[in-house]
Amino acid sequence: MDVRVGDRLVMKKSHPCGSSEWIVLRSGMDFRLRCAGCGHEVLTPRAKAEKNIRRILREQTGENE
Repeated sequence: MDVRVGDRLVMKKSHPCGSSEWIVLRSGMDFRLRCAGCGHEVLTPRAKAEKNIRRILREQTGENE
């Protein structure tokens, strides 16, 4: 799965604050994610995070122009 730093991930389950969107801060064997609702940061294994991703929201940066 192609997940990049800066992407917003919509997860299957929501965070206790009510938000289901997370911002990717670090990508590798682990993901460092920040909750878009409350700002809480977590470090989670890549396999576990990829299983729970519903949608990837990516800003169009004009790479293909």
